[in-house]
Amino acid sequence: MKIALLGYGRMGKAIELLAIERGHDIVAKIDQDQTDGNLSDADVAINFSIPEAAVENIKTALKINIPVVCGTTGWLDQLKEVEDFCKAKNSAFIYASNFSVGVNLFFKLNKVLAKLMSSHKSYQPTMKEIHHIHKLDAPSGTAITLADGIIDQSDYSYWTIEKEVKGNLLPIKVERTGEVPGTHAIQYESPVDSITIEHQAHSRQGFALGAVIAAEWIQDKKGVFSMNDVLSLE
Repeated sequence: MKIALLGYGRMGKAIELLAIERGHDIVAKIDQDQTDGNLSDADVAINFSIPEAAVENIKTALKINIPVVCGTTGWLDQLKEVEDFCKAKNSAFIYASNFSVGVNLFFKLNKVLAKLMSSHKSYQPTMKEIHHIHKLDAPSGTAITLADGIIDQSDYSYWTIEKEVKGNLLPIKVERTGEVPGTHAIQYESPVDSITIEHQAHSRQGFALGAVIAAEWIQDKKGVFSMNDVLSLE
């Protein structure tokens, strides 16, 4: 498989190494300060650019019918626009806030637990996410996906990262420290006990592997997909 990397930062470099290990070729690397190779030579494009460049990168690839796997967060107010554009161009697109196989299993576990807890109002959920100091968005896209899974099964209307929570908002505590790849914890607490589930990434390799697996899966497909489709989680 021939891969174009749209964004060549930490994740782009991690994906490059892992893709080569799996026998794929990197035919283009496009970033703010460099353009190596030609996007049109690729079978699939993987986008981990900065949020401001994501939409343009995705559309540029979809215009020439190159499927796109996107893991950039912080631009989701334009997600529907991009999905509609993909359908209009009869191409293929996957967005995931996190491509790690373990995290996507954790998303599923979170939804199941949220449904179980929905009728037990004495338990109040809170969330915590920790990432490295270089991460641009807060809360993380992964935390937002987890929050949405809880909100769908509860009376909460939205989430907040504010320390003083007002109204029916789900609190998310955000920490940026060191070089932490990513930790997400959800706790349900009652007056008598607590239930906690947590996912802790040990490195970026899990994110990179999931993105490459998604790129392998999306070849020759048409439409808008998610990691649930890739991993057959529905």
